[in-house]
Amino acid sequence: MKKQDILENQVNKVLLAIGSNLGNRKQNIEKSKFLLEFNKIKIIKTSSYYESLSWPNKNFTKYINIILEVETYLNPLSLFKKLQLIEKKLGRKTTYKNHPRTCDIDIIDYNNKCFTIKLNPIDLQIPHPRSHLRSFVLMPLHEISKNWIHPKFKQKISYLLSKIDTNGLRAIKLI
Repeated sequence: MKKQDILENQVNKVLLAIGSNLGNRKQNIEKSKFLLEFNKIKIIKTSSYYESLSWPNKNFTKYINIILEVETYLNPLSLFKKLQLIEKKLGRKTTYKNHPRTCDIDIIDYNNKCFTIKLNPIDLQIPHPRSHLRSFVLMPLHEISKNWIHPKFKQKISYLLSKIDTNGLRAIKLI
């Protein structure tokens, strides 16, 4: 008898970052939200839209980013695979690292725990290994979860925000 993963029986609180800088960026994000819900990943909170310069090449189209708080019964690996399928469904192609894309979905936090899952050729790291350095993650995350504490560094989001440059980031309001 196979031992069932304990995370498959409980609702897991997850923070996702979604970004897009190709095509209709807002529509790409809205479609990704629809596909998350369609795949039984329940959206609890959604941040405002934030626009940021593309990194590291500021000549690429600007990104629109949001943070979602979701609930799911999926374990971290199953969730990651589901997110990859959603990205592909929205037209994401395998290109060079940090190149423009229609949709990028990252797991920022999963039950406030740290995970490293061995994949080939890279490892899946939760929390996202650079989330604490990115204003386009921290600003919208602070909007929906002011008391969030980074699971690896055990630092409050307000402290992490104080250590980064938020220039070049602006909130976008839906009309």
